[in-house]
Amino acid sequence: MACFEIELPLGGRDVQAVESALTDAGATAISFFDRGDEPILEPRPGEFRLWSDTVVRALFDDALDPAACLFRLAAALDSQVLADATLRRIADRAWEREWLKDWKSMRFGARLWIAPTFAPAPEDPGAIVVRLDPGLAFGTGTHPTTALCLETLAALPLAGWDVLDFGCGSGILAIAALKLGAARALCVDIDPQALAATAANAAANGVDDRLATAAAPAPSSTYDGVFANILAGTLLEARERLAAACRPGGMLVLSGILASQSDAVIAGYRESFDIVAVSRREDWCCLRGRRRTGAVR
Repeated sequence: MACFEIELPLGGRDVQAVESALTDAGATAISFFDRGDEPILEPRPGEFRLWSDTVVRALFDDALDPAACLFRLAAALDSQVLADATLRRIADRAWEREWLKDWKSMRFGARLWIAPTFAPAPEDPGAIVVRLDPGLAFGTGTHPTTALCLETLAALPLAGWDVLDFGCGSGILAIAALKLGAARALCVDIDPQALAATAANAAANGVDDRLATAAAPAPSSTYDGVFANILAGTLLEARERLAAACRPGGMLVLSGILASQSDAVIAGYRESFDIVAVSRREDWCCLRGRRRTGAVR
């Protein structure tokens, strides 16, 4: 859908008044951005923080009259809006897919390659290639957390394993494991779009006959490998479920963990797992643990 955007510095204007005025003028989406480089720490529950130099951007359907929208804003807020506001036309594009144009094939470990569906084959005769279209789901290998998981998987002896990808996103970890020799994979997520993207990516890679999807929480079986690339808080909440899903001697791979959170996650899993490796990239880390025989959980 073609549209136009009105950008306005917030200045001393009341946030709720600006939001109400934009909505009344016909805005279909409203976003706030920092015009400088001012960090905002995580807000407390129910708290809404903005930067000292905040800009507001609102999208409007192209069927509306931009001038009329601006005058409605000025009438609702103040006449300075007409001088402060910037108006621009927005071309009709599939915005959620625009970033894919710059996504390139990447190698993890010695042989594993993650490649966009449209990219040429890697110039590597021994390459194991996962072709991926993430859709709207998280997981392409570009983020440090996914990259750490893929590097860990590429070094594991996955042949014949049954694996669980908990919080599967695009299915990238399970599909990579199957391409590297795993026998079967179960992919679990709370997001239906993630499950749909996983199923489509599994079919595109010819592993759909060995991959199943399920809405979380799912595991009732046990697995040789359990992978979870989600946030630290969720990992801690799910620790008993993930421990129960991992066979004695099985391997656990956890990512999505900030380096500052690693001690808490290790402590949470130490009752059932020996943590055998911690890898880091930028501010993130990935934990690899082996399920102890006779562990309490």
